[in-house]
Amino acid sequence: MTDELPAVVRAVIVGWAAETLSTLLPAQTPASLARVARFTPAKRPRLGAAALLQAVEVDSGFRAAVAERARRFVDDDQESPDPADPARTAAAAHLLHLPTETELMAAVRAEAPPESRPETESLRALVRRLERDLARVTAERDRAGAQIHSVTAADQEVEKLRKRLREQGTRVRQAELAVQVAEDRNASELLSLRSEVARLTVEVTNWQERARLAADRADRAQESLGRLRERAGQHKATADRRLDLLLSTVEGAVSGLRREWDLAGGGIDPADLVAGRLPGSAAVPESTAEPSRLYAWLGLPAAHLIVDGYNVSKTGYPDLTLAQQRERLVRQLAALSARTSAEVTVVFDGAAVVVPAPPGRGIRVLFSPPGVIADDVIRDLVAAEPPGRVIVVVSSDREVADGVRRRGARTAGSGVLLGLIA
Repeated sequence: MTDELPAVVRAVIVGWAAETLSTLLPAQTPASLARVARFTPAKRPRLGAAALLQAVEVDSGFRAAVAERARRFVDDDQESPDPADPARTAAAAHLLHLPTETELMAAVRAEAPPESRPETESLRALVRRLERDLARVTAERDRAGAQIHSVTAADQEVEKLRKRLREQGTRVRQAELAVQVAEDRNASELLSLRSEVARLTVEVTNWQERARLAADRADRAQESLGRLRERAGQHKATADRRLDLLLSTVEGAVSGLRREWDLAGGGIDPADLVAGRLPGSAAVPESTAEPSRLYAWLGLPAAHLIVDGYNVSKTGYPDLTLAQQRERLVRQLAALSARTSAEVTVVFDGAAVVVPAPPGRGIRVLFSPPGVIADDVIRDLVAAEPPGRVIVVVSSDREVADGVRRRGARTAGSGVLLGLIA
């Protein structure tokens, strides 16, 4: 980061960046330096220092161009017998990532105070330049004093030199005063920043302590919640077990009463018996195209679902083999039987087909014998059921559906069942 470099090193990098910017074509100039490029070369280091340093830091192409300028400085320095400026040497090491960068930066920082800023350094450079001018003027004054007695016109020159000397002295004092003001301002800003850092440090410490206390409270609350959930789970398990035992006792009592009273299931509902005696009121078996209604039928007591196997599987899974169709349909029907408690019978065409046992209770898989089609087996199953029992046949074969409806069964198409089990 260029912000962490000594001020004199940053000034050198700014100068090299300004020189490099003058050599770039408009297409090569970074967008962030377009405004700086419109300044005159003399004003760029002063007015565009921040933008130039930012471009050197984030724009790899511009940094490479400035680094090439630094490389030329290193090459010239190796050929020159005079020692190079430490600030320029450190700036070149930073741009070229030389291993001596840390050592050179430390040497520059040892010579310049950390609080120095570019404004202070420029004022000090002005002081040095004015001191050189003062020395030069002093030398000229001495030479003029040696000639004052021999040349009459030298008196006027001496007066001019004295006037210039006074002006230079005034400038030097003004520059020294400006340097002192800048140093005082920098010291005041540094003290203010240190106070702000101390305040923020205390504030951060307080917030960290608050966060720790909040985390401790959250941990304790979590532990309490876990214990409450554990006790609630134990109470619920005990209550559920008691309710299960009660229901089991009631179910056993109901079953015992049915056996004792020899109650026979099925038969015609009383309302249907009365309706059958009325003239012209023959019951018409129902048919549905809604999966929700089919599900409601299967939830009725002692419901029996009879499925035309291949008629459903070839409609729902035409891309699978017959064996895969059978396996998938039987597995889904077993899940449906478990949800509704309905008895399920699925009938396939073909004899001598070996299949595994059904995956669940309440479902049977039948295959038509040789010379008999599945449609006939389905009709026989419907005919064998007692009057009044809820029989639901699923098949898209119109002939099968019409035949079983005449025998009192309810019907649904293959797509309705697929919509329910998919």
